[in-house]
Amino acid sequence: MCARPLSTLVLCLFAVWAVLMPNPAYCAPIELTYSIFFPATHGNTKLAEAWAQEVEKRTNGAVKIKMFPGATLTPADQCYDGVVKGISDIGMSVCSYTKGRFPLTEVIDLPLGYKSGLQVTRLCNAYYNKFKPKEFDDTKIMYLHGHGPGILHTKKPVEKLEELKGMKIRCTGTTALVVKALGGTPVAMPQPETYDALQKGVVDGVMSPIETLDGWKFGEVIKFTTQDFGAAYSIAFFVAMNKKKWESLPKDAQATIEKINEEWIEKTGKSWDEMDKKGTELTLSKGNKIIPLSAEEDARWAKAAEPVLADYVKAMKEKNLPGDEALKFCLEWLKANP
Repeated sequence: MCARPLSTLVLCLFAVWAVLMPNPAYCAPIELTYSIFFPATHGNTKLAEAWAQEVEKRTNGAVKIKMFPGATLTPADQCYDGVVKGISDIGMSVCSYTKGRFPLTEVIDLPLGYKSGLQVTRLCNAYYNKFKPKEFDDTKIMYLHGHGPGILHTKKPVEKLEELKGMKIRCTGTTALVVKALGGTPVAMPQPETYDALQKGVVDGVMSPIETLDGWKFGEVIKFTTQDFGAAYSIAFFVAMNKKKWESLPKDAQATIEKINEEWIEKTGKSWDEMDKKGTELTLSKGNKIIPLSAEEDARWAKAAEPVLADYVKAMKEKNLPGDEALKFCLEWLKANP
């Protein structure tokens, strides 16, 4: 007579236990490390921190991320390999800091005449989704992004293309090809070393977005900015996660992070533009001069940079990569999304 009530009670107690018992996957927070070369005060570091906080918030504390800014965990040019090897679980850096590692993606770095950081960042991800380049297969890409128009900043004025000839310009990766095509002398070095190089006269200028005049304090050691928008380039940045670490995350946490990544594409693009605005304000406040080019002069700079595009297509053909398709896609996308 009592068996049925007793069995019912046991089943009820088991059901309550199953509900209250935490999911084993979330018993202890999953702690991840994030390496970023930008200094702690830089806008990109703050935005990356906000991404990490959003991940923790939306996974209800199941995934926690510790930031390591200022290249304190891995140097900028070793960040990607650091993610692959598990030195850091997540990393943000510049693709072209490891020249030749991401050949097809160098299309983003070409002087395509970019207009804004939001435009570049949207293009980066449209390109990635279209081509799914195998060069990133050893990590899980969170998202890509790119800075606003990369233009010339120097210690002495440059108003005509000829005045750039022989000047030592800091650059990196594909940007060196742009500098050379425009007549300058490229000097490759990571971003964190550039301030001292400008201050000591090791280089005469830098090709970079105007945000660097504030974010990297270059406005303290240059005096002039030349708005060569016709030849404006950008640089592709990656935010990548160690593949095994990604695959070890619970599926619901993965889905949550993927959604946040989509949101951060827009946030990051807009943030680049806000930082460009601050860079402009900073350099003007220091009495530095911004030099606009006439339409005719700007077209000369764009024309001078065209061989870089042709060389990219040729180099990709030699590697049996679809460089012609990637370049065509990017040019058509930019035309449709000014």
